[in-house]
Amino acid sequence: MIANIPRPLLPLSVLSAALVLSGCPQQTPAADATADAREAAADTGVADSGAEDITQPDASPPPDASDSGADSDTGDAADAGARPHEIWLVDQSDSVTGSGGNLWIYRDDALRPGGFETNADAGVVAERIDLAGDARALCLSETGTAPTRPHMLLFNSTHTHAVLSFVASGHVLFIDAARRTPVSCIDVGEQAHAAVPSPDDRWVLVANQNGKRLQRIASNFATNTFTLESASLDLRSGTTPSGAPVEDPADAGARLRPDNAPICPIIDDSGRLGFITLRGGGLFVVAARLGEPLSILAEYDRDTVAPNGCGGIQVGNTMYINSGGGTAATPFMNRVYAFDVSRFGASPTPPNTPAPRLVLQRDGRVDSHGAALVSGRFLWFGDRAANVINVIDTADGDRVLADIRLEGALSSDPAPDLLAVAPDQSRVYVALRGLLPLSANVADAGNAVGNTPGLGVIRVTEGGRSGVLETVVRVSNSSSFDGGTIERADPHGVAVRPR
Repeated sequence: MIANIPRPLLPLSVLSAALVLSGCPQQTPAADATADAREAAADTGVADSGAEDITQPDASPPPDASDSGADSDTGDAADAGARPHEIWLVDQSDSVTGSGGNLWIYRDDALRPGGFETNADAGVVAERIDLAGDARALCLSETGTAPTRPHMLLFNSTHTHAVLSFVASGHVLFIDAARRTPVSCIDVGEQAHAAVPSPDDRWVLVANQNGKRLQRIASNFATNTFTLESASLDLRSGTTPSGAPVEDPADAGARLRPDNAPICPIIDDSGRLGFITLRGGGLFVVAARLGEPLSILAEYDRDTVAPNGCGGIQVGNTMYINSGGGTAATPFMNRVYAFDVSRFGASPTPPNTPAPRLVLQRDGRVDSHGAALVSGRFLWFGDRAANVINVIDTADGDRVLADIRLEGALSSDPAPDLLAVAPDQSRVYVALRGLLPLSANVADAGNAVGNTPGLGVIRVTEGGRSGVLETVVRVSNSSSFDGGTIERADPHGVAVRPR
């Protein structure tokens, strides 16, 4: 429930089991031109390294059955007793020229094993919210420009609101989740790649990617009050606490941090620290709490932390962060690092300290992206290029287990992206990329190309040690504005909300 909502709610149209929600604008009348320029920048390959699920399960996991070695599959019986929930999937392809996008919402009990060509097949009914409707209208009225390419979606801690960032523009959209209604739209500048709510819901940390800036939005979800702070952390210029350049000049050999576009801010459980991954490699740990200036506490170079991280999960005192591909400089990459959170104090540390531990390294045609924690113990990291889920057992010395292979009868090229876990830990939901990826794809490499754009459902087995892709529900966006001849659907963000 949401209390004390002062601003008027915008109505949603209901059309053949589909909800149609509208979009947003920004700060100048030249909305479409601004959006087009930003989208062009995003498509150059320097715009986006994609994203991960940087959230943890919404509730304490059930007792871990994995220690017995028994398979946790219980089929329909387990599902019948599961906490009802819904899955929100973001298709970042335009629903009108230069803007929009589609948000698909599925009930858990509407999904069953099988492969479905469209949402309507075999009774798979979903709500469709067209982001070219109310969402676009709200953004235009509050910021003066239209939002472009909905990318990452996360819920606040109580799941009353969804926070949706637009990667080809600077918009962060707040949605009343129960009413499916957009309530606020903020433009942070060049590109809002990821916007992450704090554990206490008092603020949202935003990675302004091509703006090379970390920004913070003060938040009151009960009153729908969201305010962008004037102060931010410049990641392009200046020096770190050690006196090193924050970002290397292009003519200086670029040995430390050659491209400081922030990718995914990952907030620790206490809400004190932000782990900020960088497009060109390296990482910053920042003081992130509301009421304190955003400032660098720890600095890492690209030889210590590889580029394009967008997946992070804290387990106990350990923060796990991945690195991936998706840029022209680094089309393929798969690393996972572990940081001891307890070793970050109030004062800055020397460069590359405390040192991270390399947990996983894969080479070749690999692209790590997205993260989830299953049964409170098993880390799952998606690999878009290899079509697998990497699994790490955090309770057994961070032992790397056998990969979960997703290629098969339901999809020959699923390209798994972001991940979200069912409340009872029995299923993991995954966004499956499209034929024409709009972000984090290098054309010659095809690292993020998939051929079944939609929602994948992975049944968890062995208590979280493994899983089986049991359902693929495809989405489609062959819209009339492009002649209806090209399948442009390209899912990316995915999140779970109890209902």
